[in-house]
Amino acid sequence: MTTSRASIIVPASGMGLYVHVPFCKTKCPYCDFNTYQGIENLMEPFLPSLKAEIQSWGETLAHPAVTSIFFGGGTPSYLPPGYIEQILASIQSSYQVDSGAEITIEANPGDLDAAACAGILAQGVNRLSIGVQSLDNDLLNLLGRRHQASEAVDAFQAARQAGFDNVNLDLMYGLPNQSIDQWRKTLDSLTSLEPEHISLYALTLEEGTPMHRWAEEGKIPEPDPDLAADMYQYARESLAAAGYHHYEISNWSLPDRACGHNLVYWENGPYLGVGPGAHSRLGDWRFWTVLSPRDYNTKATAWAQSGIQPADDFVETVLESVQTLGGWEHLGPETICSETMFLGLRLLDGLNLSDASARTGVDMADKFQAPIQECIDLGLLIRDGNCLKLTESAYLIANQAFTRFLE
Repeated sequence: MTTSRASIIVPASGMGLYVHVPFCKTKCPYCDFNTYQGIENLMEPFLPSLKAEIQSWGETLAHPAVTSIFFGGGTPSYLPPGYIEQILASIQSSYQVDSGAEITIEANPGDLDAAACAGILAQGVNRLSIGVQSLDNDLLNLLGRRHQASEAVDAFQAARQAGFDNVNLDLMYGLPNQSIDQWRKTLDSLTSLEPEHISLYALTLEEGTPMHRWAEEGKIPEPDPDLAADMYQYARESLAAAGYHHYEISNWSLPDRACGHNLVYWENGPYLGVGPGAHSRLGDWRFWTVLSPRDYNTKATAWAQSGIQPADDFVETVLESVQTLGGWEHLGPETICSETMFLGLRLLDGLNLSDASARTGVDMADKFQAPIQECIDLGLLIRDGNCLKLTESAYLIANQAFTRFLE
């Protein structure tokens, strides 16, 4: 890769890079992400379009450093063999990718046999995130998942045999008709596999999804927040006993195995998103690509053919020239400070106020003196010198603290 000059938009420390793959073999009824089933005919033109957008951003940003890469979706593991390798080659040629960069791909267990895992590893991916969601077949069927419990276990073992030594497993809790005993059995079985990382998410019924409609029609029960809280508490206790560090509200890891890419988000750092519907935050701007995969393919190709010039500064005229964008917003100092606070407080080791002040150029302890004290008085936060963090009793009601930094 040729670098003519350092990026003036992305700091020398680099940025995270998110790659959105919008394709799914089947779309789960709880999902409200920008994902689609039945558009496999767009996969072939998607590859050159995505590579074109990656290269165009590389030229616009003067080939900045990249510290982590995350393939999300959708179902990146549903892409045809060789696609990931070609995408990574395009990234390597357009950016300065750290030699030790964490490179994650999300995968459906049904896509992961021994050959597939070996192929993904050979393409350059070094971290696998498997969407297990449950180890109960009835619940998997309710969730519309296309794998069975045994396939999830087989997928993990295939990943290990292929050589993956950094694997995350996703689970959902608070599901309709899910008992605490089912949850304990699933979590204990998953923990016994000894993955490096575990992510646990409570089901939320998003408006517009089939599961939201089913609940409104009385076909499934509404989530029980008290039962979900009991499940979360069991997870905290059992995972701690198994040696996992609870480092973020929904995430646990073995020592030194926290997700580096997601830490960029929680530390309100810079990241670029490519692919349909991907979001980015660079400098004082947040922006996002068009949602439609068909429109994206057309616009990414057109942008690459328009003649890309390195940006002297990240201003609205630059964003107007990026044909793949669906919109953008300028982030004022108030927004940046507020987001730095509530995102940082998701990390359970706490937010260092001095570090946050250095990143924003604002004395955060002084600026947020009133809401900090209010949260302390309410038992939501504790402060130890420059470290501010959630109390354990506030983990499930953290939004009560976060919203006070948005007022």
